[in-house]
Amino acid sequence: MSGFIEKCPECGRKKIYYDKDKGQILCKECGLVIDDKVIDHGQEWREFGENSGADAAKRRTGSPISDLDFDPLRTEIGSKADISKLKGKDKYKMIRLRKQQYIGNSGLEKNLRFSLSEIKRFSSILKLPKAIEEEAARIYKTAAQKGLVRGRSMESVVSAVLYAACKIHEMPRKLEELSSASGIEKKEIGKIYRFVVRELKIFVLPTNPVDYISRFSSKLKLSPECQTKAIEFLEKAQKLELTSGKGPSGIAAAALYISSLIHGEKRTQREVADVAGVTEVTIRNRYKELIIKLKLEKEVKKAKNKKKSQKNK
Repeated sequence: MSGFIEKCPECGRKKIYYDKDKGQILCKECGLVIDDKVIDHGQEWREFGENSGADAAKRRTGSPISDLDFDPLRTEIGSKADISKLKGKDKYKMIRLRKQQYIGNSGLEKNLRFSLSEIKRFSSILKLPKAIEEEAARIYKTAAQKGLVRGRSMESVVSAVLYAACKIHEMPRKLEELSSASGIEKKEIGKIYRFVVRELKIFVLPTNPVDYISRFSSKLKLSPECQTKAIEFLEKAQKLELTSGKGPSGIAAAALYISSLIHGEKRTQREVADVAGVTEVTIRNRYKELIIKLKLEKEVKKAKNKKKSQKNK
């Protein structure tokens, strides 16, 4: 990490996050990328053996074992290109062995081979980071080894474990988004998600509305100041228990809508609703609740009057 960063230079908050996968230092409050060229100072893996020493060639150990590989330690018989270099009996022997290797795969191996590729495909559609792919693959493997996927469609279980992985990494996706990517009904995904989480005893916290702010702000092209203000509204609302029993995406969208009005970056209720995947009625209801309970009527009215006066000029 390039130096010690105590707080965000943009919003002044101390919620600094180091993303090792991307090599970035981010602010979890306003989403500012403080540094995107962080150098990994970890030790370089190299050989220590008979030829090790000051002049020995340093070698990397290769790519790390990934949960996205269905059997990363499996020994594979060479490709067709490699076998074609052999001659006579050796060539035909290797062809037969290679064929037997694939025929002899167990049901679990075949399931993992296809399901892990589906995890990658759905993650690509939803634009999810590698860390969530890995987490989903780990959950799926554990569920498959315990026989929890038997009798259920592979796509529905893949969608459920991705939904769980997103929640674990505080990058939630709505059931509607998973349903759109997989073609499975959201009720089915939700049912299997609850089953897998219960059986594997995975502790998942309820979705925090704040987790939606960064993504919604990015889609609406709102400023960091607007984003930070929306987070402040949500934190106040949580203290007053206004978020309990409410859909997290709806209340997050309403907080952003209020913040956009105050900062003069107004977005229509239709625009905000489309991004959040909720109805305009939901935005209006949550909007009214927030401005009344948080006593924001004067602030919103002042912002509206200011905008009107600017138009008249």
